[in-house]
Amino acid sequence: MSTYSVAHSPDADDIFMFYAIKFGWVSAKDLHFTNTALDIETLNEKALENFYDITAISFALYPKIRNEYALLRTAVSFGEGYGPKLIKKRGKKLKPNFKAALSGRYTTNALLFRIAYPHARPVYMNFLDIEKAVLEGTVDAGVLIHESILDFDENLEVERELWDIWVDLAGSDLPLPLGGMALRRSIPLNKAIEAEEMLTKTVAVAHNHKTLLSKMLLERNLVRIEDEQLQRYLDLYANEHSITMNELQYEALNRLFAIGFEYDFYDCPIRAKDFLIPHEYKCLREM
Repeated sequence: MSTYSVAHSPDADDIFMFYAIKFGWVSAKDLHFTNTALDIETLNEKALENFYDITAISFALYPKIRNEYALLRTAVSFGEGYGPKLIKKRGKKLKPNFKAALSGRYTTNALLFRIAYPHARPVYMNFLDIEKAVLEGTVDAGVLIHESILDFDENLEVERELWDIWVDLAGSDLPLPLGGMALRRSIPLNKAIEAEEMLTKTVAVAHNHKTLLSKMLLERNLVRIEDEQLQRYLDLYANEHSITMNELQYEALNRLFAIGFEYDFYDCPIRAKDFLIPHEYKCLREM
Protein backbone atom coordinates (compact mmCIF):
# COMPACT_ATOMS: atom_id res chain seq x y z
CA MET A 1 0.00 0.00 0.00
CA SER A 2 1.24 3.49 -0.87
CA THR A 3 0.96 6.09 1.88
CA TYR A 4 0.88 9.82 1.11
CA SER A 5 0.79 12.82 3.40
CA VAL A 6 -2.14 15.19 2.98
CA ALA A 7 -2.01 18.65 4.54
CA HIS A 8 -5.10 20.82 4.86
CA SER A 9 -6.22 23.74 6.97
CA PRO A 10 -8.23 23.30 10.20
CA ASP A 11 -10.95 25.50 8.70
CA ALA A 12 -14.45 24.14 8.44
CA ASP A 13 -14.49 23.72 4.66
CA ASP A 14 -11.23 21.73 4.54
CA ILE A 15 -12.21 19.59 7.52
CA PHE A 16 -15.60 18.90 5.94
CA MET A 17 -14.12 17.97 2.56
CA PHE A 18 -11.47 15.61 3.99
CA TYR A 19 -13.16 13.86 6.89
CA ALA A 20 -15.17 11.40 4.79
CA ILE A 21 -11.79 9.64 4.56
CA LYS A 22 -11.07 9.94 8.29
CA PHE A 23 -14.47 8.47 9.10
CA GLY A 24 -13.87 5.56 6.73
CA TRP A 25 -16.59 6.48 4.24
CA VAL A 26 -14.08 6.52 1.37
CA SER A 27 -11.07 4.24 0.99
CA ALA A 28 -8.83 2.67 -1.63
CA LYS A 29 -7.36 -0.82 -1.73
CA ASP A 30 -3.73 0.23 -2.17
CA LEU A 31 -3.74 3.89 -1.13
CA HIS A 32 -3.55 5.39 2.35
CA PHE A 33 -3.51 9.03 3.46
CA THR A 34 -2.09 10.55 6.63
CA ASN A 35 -3.35 14.06 7.37
CA THR A 36 -2.00 17.20 9.02
CA ALA A 37 -3.98 20.37 9.73
CA LEU A 38 -2.13 23.71 9.57
CA ASP A 39 -3.10 27.32 8.85
CA ILE A 40 -3.13 28.21 5.17
CA GLU A 41 0.00 30.38 5.13
CA THR A 42 2.03 27.65 6.83
CA LEU A 43 0.74 25.28 4.15
CA ASN A 44 1.76 27.75 1.45
CA GLU A 45 5.26 28.02 2.93
CA LYS A 46 5.56 24.23 3.25
CA ALA A 47 4.49 23.87 -0.39
CA LEU A 48 7.38 26.15 -1.38
CA GLU A 49 9.61 23.64 0.42
CA ASN A 50 7.96 20.71 -1.43
CA PHE A 51 7.16 19.26 1.99
CA TYR A 52 3.82 17.41 1.75
CA ASP A 53 2.74 14.95 -0.94
CA ILE A 54 -0.69 16.56 -1.29
CA THR A 55 -1.49 19.94 0.16
CA ALA A 56 -4.09 22.65 0.36
CA ILE A 57 -2.81 25.93 -1.05
CA SER A 58 -3.94 29.43 -1.84
CA PHE A 59 -4.55 29.57 -5.58
CA ALA A 60 -2.38 32.70 -5.78
CA LEU A 61 0.61 30.58 -4.73
CA TYR A 62 0.29 27.99 -7.47
CA PRO A 63 2.40 29.60 -10.24
CA LYS A 64 5.32 29.66 -7.78
CA ILE A 65 5.16 25.88 -7.19
CA ARG A 66 4.06 24.73 -10.64
CA ASN A 67 7.29 22.85 -11.36
CA GLU A 68 7.01 20.70 -8.23
CA TYR A 69 3.24 20.30 -7.90
CA ALA A 70 0.35 19.47 -10.20
CA LEU A 71 -2.92 21.29 -9.67
CA LEU A 72 -5.83 19.13 -8.50
CA ARG A 73 -9.33 19.51 -9.89
CA THR A 74 -11.07 18.86 -6.57
CA ALA A 75 -11.51 20.31 -3.06
CA VAL A 76 -11.62 23.86 -4.38
CA SER A 77 -13.08 27.00 -2.81
CA PHE A 78 -14.26 29.94 -4.88
CA GLY A 79 -16.21 33.03 -3.88
CA GLU A 80 -19.25 33.86 -6.00
CA GLY A 81 -20.34 37.38 -5.11
CA TYR A 82 -18.48 37.19 -1.79
CA GLY A 83 -15.04 36.62 -0.32
CA PRO A 84 -12.61 38.05 2.24
CA LYS A 85 -13.41 41.42 3.80
CA LEU A 86 -11.17 44.39 4.58
CA ILE A 87 -12.37 45.64 7.98
CA LYS A 88 -11.49 48.61 10.21
CA LYS A 89 -12.84 50.32 13.32
CA ARG A 90 -16.15 52.08 12.73
CA GLY A 91 -15.70 55.63 11.48
CA LYS A 92 -11.94 55.32 11.05
CA LYS A 93 -10.47 57.03 7.98
CA LEU A 94 -7.60 55.09 6.42
CA LYS A 95 -4.52 56.91 5.13
CA PRO A 96 -2.86 55.68 1.90
CA ASN A 97 -0.05 54.05 3.91
CA PHE A 98 -2.33 52.38 6.46
CA LYS A 99 -1.07 49.30 8.31
CA ALA A 100 -3.06 46.19 7.44
CA ALA A 101 -3.10 42.68 8.86
CA LEU A 102 -3.18 39.93 6.22
CA SER A 103 -3.38 36.18 6.72
CA GLY A 104 -0.22 35.47 4.72
CA ARG A 105 2.09 36.71 2.00
CA TYR A 106 1.07 34.04 -0.53
CA THR A 107 -2.70 34.09 -0.09
CA THR A 108 -5.06 35.18 -2.83
CA ASN A 109 -6.41 37.93 -0.62
CA ALA A 110 -2.88 39.30 -0.12
CA LEU A 111 -2.27 39.45 -3.87
CA LEU A 112 -5.51 41.34 -4.47
CA PHE A 113 -4.96 43.63 -1.49
CA ARG A 114 -1.39 44.54 -2.47
CA ILE A 115 -2.52 45.42 -6.01
CA ALA A 116 -5.43 47.54 -4.78
CA TYR A 117 -3.47 49.24 -1.99
CA PRO A 118 0.13 49.59 -3.20
CA HIS A 119 1.05 52.11 -0.48
CA ALA A 120 -0.37 50.15 2.44
CA ARG A 121 1.96 48.42 4.91
CA PRO A 122 1.05 44.71 5.20
CA VAL A 123 1.64 42.79 8.42
CA TYR A 124 1.23 39.02 8.23
CA MET A 125 -0.37 37.03 11.04
CA ASN A 126 -2.66 34.08 11.72
CA PHE A 127 -6.13 34.99 10.50
CA LEU A 128 -7.59 34.19 13.94
CA ASP A 129 -5.63 37.14 15.39
CA ILE A 130 -6.62 39.75 12.82
CA GLU A 131 -9.92 40.93 14.33
CA LYS A 132 -8.26 41.45 17.73
CA ALA A 133 -5.34 43.33 16.16
CA VAL A 134 -7.72 45.78 14.50
CA LEU A 135 -9.79 46.26 17.66
CA GLU A 136 -6.67 46.91 19.76
CA GLY A 137 -5.20 49.32 17.20
CA THR A 138 -2.13 47.21 16.50
CA VAL A 139 -3.06 47.68 12.84
CA ASP A 140 -5.36 50.13 11.09
CA ALA A 141 -7.29 47.48 9.20
CA GLY A 142 -7.25 43.78 8.41
CA VAL A 143 -8.54 41.26 5.91
CA LEU A 144 -10.87 38.68 7.43
CA ILE A 145 -11.04 35.25 5.80
CA HIS A 146 -12.61 31.84 6.45
CA GLU A 147 -15.26 31.68 9.18
CA SER A 148 -14.37 35.14 10.53
CA ILE A 149 -16.21 36.80 7.62
CA LEU A 150 -19.52 35.51 9.00
CA ASP A 151 -19.51 37.29 12.34
CA PHE A 152 -17.21 39.97 13.73
CA ASP A 153 -17.25 42.60 16.46
CA GLU A 154 -19.91 45.29 16.14
CA ASN A 155 -17.23 47.96 16.61
CA LEU A 156 -15.80 47.00 13.22
CA GLU A 157 -17.07 47.78 9.75
CA VAL A 158 -16.24 46.66 6.23
CA GLU A 159 -14.02 49.11 4.38
CA ARG A 160 -14.10 47.09 1.17
CA GLU A 161 -15.10 43.67 -0.06
CA LEU A 162 -12.23 41.90 -1.78
CA TRP A 163 -14.85 40.56 -4.18
CA ASP A 164 -15.20 44.11 -5.49
CA ILE A 165 -11.42 44.39 -5.96
CA TRP A 166 -11.49 41.10 -7.86
CA VAL A 167 -14.30 42.23 -10.15
CA ASP A 168 -12.47 45.48 -10.89
CA LEU A 169 -9.24 43.66 -11.74
CA ALA A 170 -10.83 40.75 -13.60
CA GLY A 171 -13.14 42.99 -15.60
CA SER A 172 -16.05 40.62 -14.95
CA ASP A 173 -17.83 38.77 -12.17
CA LEU A 174 -15.99 35.48 -12.60
CA PRO A 175 -15.89 33.42 -9.38
CA LEU A 176 -13.04 34.47 -7.08
CA PRO A 177 -10.38 31.70 -6.82
CA LEU A 178 -9.39 31.28 -3.19
CA GLY A 179 -8.04 27.83 -2.33
CA GLY A 180 -7.38 24.45 -3.87
CA MET A 181 -5.14 21.38 -3.68
CA ALA A 182 -1.81 20.45 -5.25
CA LEU A 183 -0.01 17.10 -5.60
CA ARG A 184 3.74 16.48 -5.83
CA ARG A 185 4.93 15.61 -9.32
CA SER A 186 7.32 12.99 -7.93
CA ILE A 187 4.34 10.71 -7.19
CA PRO A 188 3.99 8.06 -9.93
CA LEU A 189 1.35 9.12 -12.42
CA ASN A 190 -0.93 6.12 -11.90
CA LYS A 191 -0.89 6.79 -8.14
CA ALA A 192 -1.47 10.50 -8.68
CA ILE A 193 -4.56 9.74 -10.76
CA GLU A 194 -5.83 7.32 -8.12
CA ALA A 195 -5.23 9.86 -5.35
CA GLU A 196 -7.11 12.60 -7.19
CA GLU A 197 -10.01 10.24 -7.94
CA MET A 198 -10.18 9.26 -4.26
CA LEU A 199 -10.13 12.88 -3.09
CA THR A 200 -12.81 13.80 -5.64
CA LYS A 201 -15.00 10.99 -4.38
CA THR A 202 -14.38 12.17 -0.82
CA VAL A 203 -15.60 15.70 -1.55
CA ALA A 204 -18.63 14.32 -3.41
CA VAL A 205 -19.54 11.96 -0.56
CA ALA A 206 -19.13 14.80 1.95
CA HIS A 207 -21.42 17.04 -0.09
CA ASN A 208 -24.03 14.32 -0.58
CA HIS A 209 -24.08 13.57 3.17
CA LYS A 210 -23.70 17.14 4.36
CA THR A 211 -26.17 16.96 7.25
CA LEU A 212 -24.79 13.78 8.78
CA LEU A 213 -21.15 14.73 8.31
CA SER A 214 -21.72 18.20 9.76
CA LYS A 215 -23.38 16.66 12.82
CA MET A 216 -20.42 14.31 13.35
CA LEU A 217 -17.91 17.16 13.04
CA LEU A 218 -19.84 19.25 15.57
CA GLU A 219 -20.23 16.37 18.03
CA ARG A 220 -16.47 15.76 17.96
CA ASN A 221 -15.56 19.47 18.24
CA LEU A 222 -13.64 19.29 14.96
CA VAL A 223 -14.81 22.71 13.73
CA ARG A 224 -14.61 26.13 15.38
CA ILE A 225 -18.16 27.29 14.65
CA GLU A 226 -21.67 26.27 15.66
CA ASP A 227 -24.26 24.49 13.53
CA GLU A 228 -26.01 27.47 11.92
CA GLN A 229 -22.75 29.20 11.00
CA LEU A 230 -21.27 25.90 9.78
CA GLN A 231 -24.11 25.41 7.32
CA ARG A 232 -23.76 28.99 6.05
CA TYR A 233 -20.01 28.59 5.66
CA LEU A 234 -20.23 25.27 3.85
CA ASP A 235 -22.80 26.72 1.46
CA LEU A 236 -20.21 29.37 0.58
CA TYR A 237 -16.98 27.39 0.34
CA ALA A 238 -17.66 23.62 0.32
CA ASN A 239 -20.54 23.16 -2.08
CA GLU A 240 -21.36 21.33 -5.32
CA HIS A 241 -18.82 23.50 -7.16
CA SER A 242 -16.04 22.21 -4.88
CA ILE A 243 -16.21 18.63 -6.16
CA THR A 244 -14.49 19.21 -9.48
CA MET A 245 -13.60 22.44 -11.24
CA ASN A 246 -15.84 23.64 -14.03
CA GLU A 247 -15.02 25.72 -17.09
CA LEU A 248 -15.94 29.02 -15.43
CA GLN A 249 -13.60 28.24 -12.54
CA TYR A 250 -10.75 27.44 -14.94
CA GLU A 251 -11.39 30.75 -16.68
CA ALA A 252 -11.29 32.53 -13.31
CA LEU A 253 -8.00 30.84 -12.41
CA ASN A 254 -6.47 31.85 -15.72
CA ARG A 255 -7.55 35.43 -15.06
CA LEU A 256 -6.03 35.38 -11.57
CA PHE A 257 -2.73 34.08 -12.94
CA ALA A 258 -2.78 36.69 -15.72
CA ILE A 259 -3.39 39.49 -13.22
CA GLY A 260 -0.56 38.21 -11.03
CA PHE A 261 1.81 38.21 -13.99
CA GLU A 262 0.64 41.65 -15.11
CA TYR A 263 1.55 43.05 -11.66
CA ASP A 264 4.91 41.19 -11.49
CA PHE A 265 3.93 38.61 -8.88
CA TYR A 266 4.83 35.74 -11.27
CA ASP A 267 7.67 35.13 -13.71
CA CYS A 268 5.41 34.05 -16.57
CA PRO A 269 1.72 33.66 -17.43
CA ILE A 270 0.24 30.17 -17.08
CA ARG A 271 -3.06 28.45 -17.83
CA ALA A 272 -4.59 26.17 -15.22
CA LYS A 273 -5.42 23.22 -17.47
CA ASP A 274 -1.79 22.89 -18.55
CA PHE A 275 -0.90 21.88 -14.98
CA LEU A 276 -3.55 19.27 -14.21
CA ILE A 277 -2.88 15.54 -13.77
CA PRO A 278 -3.35 13.95 -17.24
CA HIS A 279 -6.12 11.42 -16.66
CA GLU A 280 -5.87 10.25 -20.27
CA TYR A 281 -2.80 8.29 -19.14
CA LYS A 282 -5.10 5.86 -17.31
CA CYS A 283 -7.16 5.25 -20.43
CA LEU A 284 -4.03 4.60 -22.50
CA ARG A 285 -2.70 2.09 -19.95
CA GLU A 286 -5.97 0.17 -20.02
CA MET A 287 -6.17 -0.09 -23.81
